[in-house]
Amino acid sequence: MKVMPVLKYRQFTNNLHTLYWRHMSFGHTMSVSTTIFLYFLIIHVAQVTPVAIKSPPLNYNGTSSIGYNNLNRPMEYAHAYNGSSSSSNNGGNLRRYVSGTGRPFAAIRNESMPQLLVSPTLATPKQIRNKSRPLKCHCDICKDSNYICETYGFCFTSVEKKDGNTIFSYRCLQKSQTYPPSRFIWCNDGRHGGDDGPKARHVDSYGHACCKNSDLCNLRLSPILKDYKKDFPPEETINSWVLVAIIFGATLFACLLVFVSWCFYQKRKQGTSRARPFAPEDSVYDPILNGNTLQDIIEMTTSGSGSAGLPLLVQRSIARQIQLCHVIGKGRFGEVWRGRWRGENVAVKIFSSREECSWFREAEIYQTVMLRHENILGFIAADNKDNGTWTQLWLVTDYHENGSLFDYLTSHTVDTKTMLSMALSIATGLAHLHMDIVGTRGKPAIAHRDLKSKNILVKSNLTCAIADLGLAVRHVEKNDSVDIPSTHRVGTKRYMAPEVLDESMNAQHFDSYKRADVYAFGLILWEIARRCNIGMIYDEYQLPYYDVVQPDPTIEEMKKVVCIDKMRPNIPNRWHASDVLHSMAKVMKECWYANPVARLTALRIKKTLSNIRVEEKVKN
Repeated sequence: MKVMPVLKYRQFTNNLHTLYWRHMSFGHTMSVSTTIFLYFLIIHVAQVTPVAIKSPPLNYNGTSSIGYNNLNRPMEYAHAYNGSSSSSNNGGNLRRYVSGTGRPFAAIRNESMPQLLVSPTLATPKQIRNKSRPLKCHCDICKDSNYICETYGFCFTSVEKKDGNTIFSYRCLQKSQTYPPSRFIWCNDGRHGGDDGPKARHVDSYGHACCKNSDLCNLRLSPILKDYKKDFPPEETINSWVLVAIIFGATLFACLLVFVSWCFYQKRKQGTSRARPFAPEDSVYDPILNGNTLQDIIEMTTSGSGSAGLPLLVQRSIARQIQLCHVIGKGRFGEVWRGRWRGENVAVKIFSSREECSWFREAEIYQTVMLRHENILGFIAADNKDNGTWTQLWLVTDYHENGSLFDYLTSHTVDTKTMLSMALSIATGLAHLHMDIVGTRGKPAIAHRDLKSKNILVKSNLTCAIADLGLAVRHVEKNDSVDIPSTHRVGTKRYMAPEVLDESMNAQHFDSYKRADVYAFGLILWEIARRCNIGMIYDEYQLPYYDVVQPDPTIEEMKKVVCIDKMRPNIPNRWHASDVLHSMAKVMKECWYANPVARLTALRIKKTLSNIRVEEKVKN
């Protein structure tokens, strides 16, 4: 169809308008039907007559700009040529005026277009398209066909940002170029066009949109150009080491959470198990436990030293009524707790399940006939308990708030009276252990084998009691043999006698074990004497051989010092100025002779210390 030129279109409409007012000015009365006919004619011409579109030649970069008239319809293309301008283009801003309107319209310059969004509003009239004929599309490179191309495929508009300029392109897309034919994925509009705005399929600095619903429909498309580097920055990839750290941290946190939860659960469970209510049958039907203290119970069930301890059922009843309070010590065997039984303090030694041999041996030794002595830790009960996760082995004994001799000497000094009282009480308890009592139910001789300051407890009257009999051995009088415990534990290396270190001791002779205990007792006397305060002069507490071996010496180190170099703890010169300390030093030296036979017996040491104390009392 041939398009009416712009000037002829304006001239035709002006003639119709002039004809109407000329009739009105001469007083001619026009009929209503004639008036309506003229106005409809003008409106019809204005709506259906397309404006002549002069397709411009391409500028140097192949771009063109679209101008708009006062009716918001595309009029013609304004061109921007580099290096060419008219007096009215204002340095490249080419302006055109439409005849008869008096209103300028501005060409859209490439340089002035927004770089992030280019959305021209083109409102050309819709033309009903016959499906049997090809689709007409606006084509900016089809100069020979009046900038119109035909296709059975799609019309498309593309926008591209190149060298700082925004470039629009209008083309036809042949059906043979589409795949799949029913839904062309390159268009990516969902319905192949439409009035409600197909969306562009975005690529960095490029966008396009397709349509096929009407002729020249690509003039109405508004592809969006986005700066993806700014609006959609690339996702940062996580470094592999960072990923490993995150996974490790999350795993560690989960394990820690599970461990804390487990500890909390066990603590709550243990707390509920500790607070065991008194069983009514224990206090009502048990004549031994009913209203009696521990001392009363022990006196009722023992005749001096002639019993093997409390009956088993009484021990279990007491153990199940104990409420644990707090930990007062730890060792390689387990833990020691302070407990409460009917208002009385008791010590509960809790063995781990792997130390069952030590628990059984110690409970067996403590329940030896006629063993009970004031200078040996008082045994109360032994019981095994299942707390839900593992079996606990309990050993209930007397509680002494001063703790071990090691703890007491570390924080306290002693006078000569207390020194002699402690030494004599230890010697008395050791003599009772070593002594055998002959009779129908006599007591066998017992050797401690792990005598040291940490295994001696300080009572409230500052006398001492020997504890920890887990390594003790008994003398079997019937066949003159030694009952040795089947345990993997060995004594403390620092306190081992020379014959034990060099393995020259006769393990089948019971007296050898007693002499090894005497050697260890001599070292304990040295520890007590160092803390004796005479005239505000005393030494700091130290372990034996502190100056020649490391804190946890090996057997080889002790063997070199004690057996090869024949060294013994140093005797300070100030001890010779005091009769008591001088006498104590003499006893020590007789205890740690290299020849075991030459050492004093426990009974001889007891008598000697008793005489020293009597002499000291006479002097004072």
